[in-house]
Amino acid sequence: MKDYKPYERKTYYYETDQMGIIHHSNYIRWFEEARIDFLEQIGLPYDEMERRGLLIPVLGVSCKYKKAFRYGDTFRIVLNLQGFKGVKFSVTYEVYKADTGELHATGESEHGFVDSNLMPVNIKKVHPDIYERFVSSIS
Repeated sequence: MKDYKPYERKTYYYETDQMGIIHHSNYIRWFEEARIDFLEQIGLPYDEMERRGLLIPVLGVSCKYKKAFRYGDTFRIVLNLQGFKGVKFSVTYEVYKADTGELHATGESEHGFVDSNLMPVNIKKVHPDIYERFVSSIS
C-alpha cells in the first residue's frame, strides 16, 4: 500500500496466558489496532469518521496461528486493503516478529460502512472524500 508504515509494538504481560504465551484472542485486538493505525496514516482518524456519522463494523474475522509470541516480543503487522468497492472491504494481516522477520500469524477481516442507524452506506456517494482516501491508499 502506498506510503503505509506497518503497525509495530511490544507485547504486554497482561496479554499472556497460563502457558506464558500471548493468548490467541489478542491477535484479533492487534488487527483492530493495526486498522485504526492505518486509518490515521491515510488521514481518516476513526473518531473523525464517527463524527461524520460513519461506522465500520466487523462483519467477520479469522486468524491462523503459526508460532507463539511471548511477553516482551515486538510484533509488526503488515496490513493490506482488499476488495474495496465503496460499501464493503476486507483487510489481510501478516504478523511478524519484528527482530527476526519470521511470520507468526496471518488473518483477515471483513467490514462494511454503515451510518449511525446501522444502515449500509455507499461512501462513494455519501462521502466521496473518504472514498478517494481509500482508493488512493491501494497500491
